[in-house]
Amino acid sequence: MKSLHFQILLSSLLFLCCTPVVKAQKYQDRISIINNNINKYLTDKKTGLYYETTGEQKENPHSWLWPLCALIQASNEMEVLNPQGHFMAPVVSAINQYYSKVAPAPAYQDYVTQERLSSRFYDDNQWIAIAYLDAYNRTGNKEYLDKSKEIYRFLLTGYDQVAGGGIYWKEGDKETKNTCSNGPNILVSLQLYKITREKKYLDTAMLVYDWTNKNLRAKDGVFYDALKVNAMKVDSGLYTYNTGTMLQSNVLLYELTKNKKYLAEAKTIAKAGEVHYYKNGKLPSHYWFNAVFLRGYMELYKVEKDKSRLQFIIDDADRVWKEERDDKNLLGRENTKSLLLQAGMMEIYARLATIK
Repeated sequence: MKSLHFQILLSSLLFLCCTPVVKAQKYQDRISIINNNINKYLTDKKTGLYYETTGEQKENPHSWLWPLCALIQASNEMEVLNPQGHFMAPVVSAINQYYSKVAPAPAYQDYVTQERLSSRFYDDNQWIAIAYLDAYNRTGNKEYLDKSKEIYRFLLTGYDQVAGGGIYWKEGDKETKNTCSNGPNILVSLQLYKITREKKYLDTAMLVYDWTNKNLRAKDGVFYDALKVNAMKVDSGLYTYNTGTMLQSNVLLYELTKNKKYLAEAKTIAKAGEVHYYKNGKLPSHYWFNAVFLRGYMELYKVEKDKSRLQFIIDDADRVWKEERDDKNLLGRENTKSLLLQAGMMEIYARLATIK
């Protein structure tokens, strides 16, 4: 009889630990720990800026803009879970300190403006616009929309007909046109079209979508890193985030046009991404790249409602927490922990917490 009672109790506990509420709380707990660590180890309380890594800041006093692109998206996802959390405000305030009015269009430079004049990257600005548009759709705050439109105008300055079209990676650098500066542009343009229904945004999205597929799509469905335009040679580096943006782009195009070819392409990319990147029970170690990768799968999940397609990412996120966390609960394989990777995992856990 005792054995039977034990089996019933064990079954009940197993059932409870697998319920969506319990799983969501697990992710919420992890998010809280990571966020507290960012505030404790990676935030400059005097300036409202952030540090690139834990420990001594060897390159710059403060972080490059790129980690804030990760943190602003993670903060938005945290507000999806807790709308009263006001997680975005301090990050927006920090990002504003990177704002540059240099011609031909205002945008964010890659380092703190008051500390020095620096470069401006098209992808940095795209990641910010993506987060702001998500925040606008969630809150209706017009400032997010206005800033995203301003970024869109800056992005157009990076487009020309060299190599048949496409957007450069870095302002003033005419060497490469990258998936990471074209895939996110499609997303920004499609979101602006969805909100405004102004045809120019859809036209931009399709122009860049066609160019990226023609020049940077691998035969198996994942996406190469860049096209070196002078030599017309592909940089065949493969990173999860490039596949993620193009997966998400196809799902959004399906939602907007109802053309099933985009959904079919999304499914092809999703399968290819899992086969190519998930090896020996692991995704590649760049958490933020994997967060962008997840965005594409989450977009497809909204349409398919097929949780099994997400399982390999869920498993990897749990593995990271178990295997790649130090005694301070900071994440990463390196001894020095980075803001970029903490923010990347925070976004992943926040998105996974929304799965029913």
